[in-house]
Amino acid sequence: MDMTLPTPLAIKAVVIDLDGTLLDTAPDLADAAIAMAEELGLPSVDLATVKTYIGNGVSRLVKRVLTRDMNAEPDAALFARALPAYEKHYGANVSRKSRAFPGVVEGLAAFKQAGLRMACITNKAEKFTLPLLRDTKLLDYFELVLSGDTLPKKKPDPLPLLHACEHFGIQPAELLLIGDSLNDAQAARAAGCHVFVVPYGYNRGRDVRELDVDAIVPSLAEAAKRVVQG
Repeated sequence: MDMTLPTPLAIKAVVIDLDGTLLDTAPDLADAAIAMAEELGLPSVDLATVKTYIGNGVSRLVKRVLTRDMNAEPDAALFARALPAYEKHYGANVSRKSRAFPGVVEGLAAFKQAGLRMACITNKAEKFTLPLLRDTKLLDYFELVLSGDTLPKKKPDPLPLLHACEHFGIQPAELLLIGDSLNDAQAARAAGCHVFVVPYGYNRGRDVRELDVDAIVPSLAEAAKRVVQG
């Protein structure tokens, strides 16, 4: 499904999610999970399963791999061993297989040409976010990068979006968030921002048509056609 806006959306800035929106990071996240499980002598996990675990940061992803449950808490001693093992494996190969989705570079260039200010807001830790954006040559598009540990709260809390509004000197209604998940939709609605989602991301394996959003856009390039500088 694709919702069409009656007129182009007038905004002053756009913030974009990382995993599942800008970049297909699941292969590298899954490789790290497989290596962690092997190191700890645990059952392996596959790429399709890891895709459903993405979206709430590395700590929660590791907990989901350990418990095979979206919300359960693993044994504390096991988690204390697992998290550093995962971070070691992921940090060593953070961008080995990760690639921009189709239309991402074109969309970013179009936003820039339109005079829109841009930020990347992700729940991924900064120590992984910045190398990943740098390695994939996307970092220079963004005036601001907010990672999962930059502020006291992360998506779905509205704080990162409100922080971006303050940084840009704009009102929430002048900001568009583009993401792929429930976290993004909830954060935008709580902050009073506009929100588009792409259908190709992770969203815990759920259909994005279930989300409360302004539009479902097939790519960032298409999103750029739906907005104008406000």
